[in-house]
Amino acid sequence: MTEITGDLRRYLQESRDRIVSALDGLSEYDIRRPLTPTGTNLLGLVKHLAGNEFGYLGDSVGRPAPVTLTWYEDNSVWDGADMWATADQSRAELLDLYRLAWRHSDESIEQLGVDAPASVAWWPEQRRRTTLGSLVVRMIAETACHAGHADIVRELIDGRGGEDHDELGGAEYWEPYVAGIQAAADRHRLANP
Repeated sequence: MTEITGDLRRYLQESRDRIVSALDGLSEYDIRRPLTPTGTNLLGLVKHLAGNEFGYLGDSVGRPAPVTLTWYEDNSVWDGADMWATADQSRAELLDLYRLAWRHSDESIEQLGVDAPASVAWWPEQRRRTTLGSLVVRMIAETACHAGHADIVRELIDGRGGEDHDELGGAEYWEPYVAGIQAAADRHRLANP
């Protein structure tokens, strides 16, 4: 494995781990409930990313997922069915699926290499052809973006901030910090109603 491939896999795994850790210690209700006007929820992010890994780092390089994803099979993915867990889908089931996707993706990278040709069937014809390396970079960006969403959703649930939250300090640090931000915002609310 080249140094760049090792770096890519490490960055991808770090974001995967952040996604999973956002669910730690939360109830079934809290990991499923929508916390934004568009329905963002923690378990839905896990489900979404599992499907994306199987699609981009599996199907697109000729290595189909070893399991059937019903939301792809029935095309409900295009209606957002990959962004939330049904009442019958368990935390364990979706976390296991996500970890299976990791293994499958990592095998693709190891077996094929980042220069392997890829074709993304759901992209416009003129853009479909790419490489596994480009798709790994895309998946790193996608996972990191959703890890940030997971940090925010988790903070909305119980106040636990992102990975460096505690390194900066506890309530004695955050309360005056947030108060300063609010004070700066308030000056504009009063000036520009």
